[in-house]
Amino acid sequence: MESTVVRCAEGHVFSTSTFPMQNLGSSRIGPGRLLRCPQCGRLRQAVPVAGQQR
Repeated sequence: MESTVVRCAEGHVFSTSTFPMQNLGSSRIGPGRLLRCPQCGRLRQAVPVAGQQR
């Protein structure tokens, strides 16, 4: 399973095994998704970090 490196709205960088709605094409609302940040423990908007994969 591939993981995606993301950055939350607070600036914390972490990896997640799933990035919901990653491939919706033109109906995509934007690059951000709501994920629970493991560092601050809150639901935050998170975006993929460009050029990073684990």
